[in-house]
Amino acid sequence: MTTVADILDVLEALAPTGMKMDWDNVGLLCGSRKKEVEQVLVALDPFEDVCDEAVEWGADVIVTHHPLIFRPVANVTDETSVGRIIERLCSAGICAVNAHTNLDCAPGGVNDELAAVLGLHDVAVLQPSGTDAQGRPWGLLRGGETDEQPLAEFLQTVKRALGCPGLRYVDGGKPVRRVAVGGGSCADGMHEALEAGCDTFVTADVRYNQFWDAHDLGLNLIDAGHFYTENPVTRVLADALARAFPDISVKISETHTDCMKYA
Repeated sequence: MTTVADILDVLEALAPTGMKMDWDNVGLLCGSRKKEVEQVLVALDPFEDVCDEAVEWGADVIVTHHPLIFRPVANVTDETSVGRIIERLCSAGICAVNAHTNLDCAPGGVNDELAAVLGLHDVAVLQPSGTDAQGRPWGLLRGGETDEQPLAEFLQTVKRALGCPGLRYVDGGKPVRRVAVGGGSCADGMHEALEAGCDTFVTADVRYNQFWDAHDLGLNLIDAGHFYTENPVTRVLADALARAFPDISVKISETHTDCMKYA
């Protein structure tokens, strides 16, 4: 019998809680560790569309990257999205589990997968925060190599690999050869990327002044979207759980997509 506690053990091995940022909220955020699990739904976010899919499919637990509860919750009512989700999950007996910044930093997590999807090689952690139990360095950003090419060519590679409907970018005036990646909101790491000898940085949620900073520093800065830079990790989560528990059903959400559209 597989339980939520067993699911948590696999996630802890994949992305130890000690790797999370101090402000983060990870682990079991709704439900019981004793809950028996036969079906797991994996998604980037624990939003209402994912909740509805979990209920319809009969999932026992949803495993996501982003947390269901990020900031303190003053109440649980149907007047807020988080309240409705918690109420719906509890009514259906569905647990919610997540691995957030610990999965960003972990070997084989968000940023290693992003680098792999973009086809980078000789990938390494930029400014490691430490080493894990296997002696592997861990930390937030990754840097890797690609065949030298014009920025315009690499932009098309990013769009194709991540399925982005569009990109925001600034041309730093250099061809692409060494690329830093940071899924989600990692633009603050551009100086770290430059110090590592990177000419290009793929991330998301870039602010106006950060584009100008990159322009002035001569860094190709690409904003490929929060959803698209992090969603590849859902396959990592699903594969890890399927390997650990071959007798249960694990699937990635078929309904969850980016809510941002491009006209």
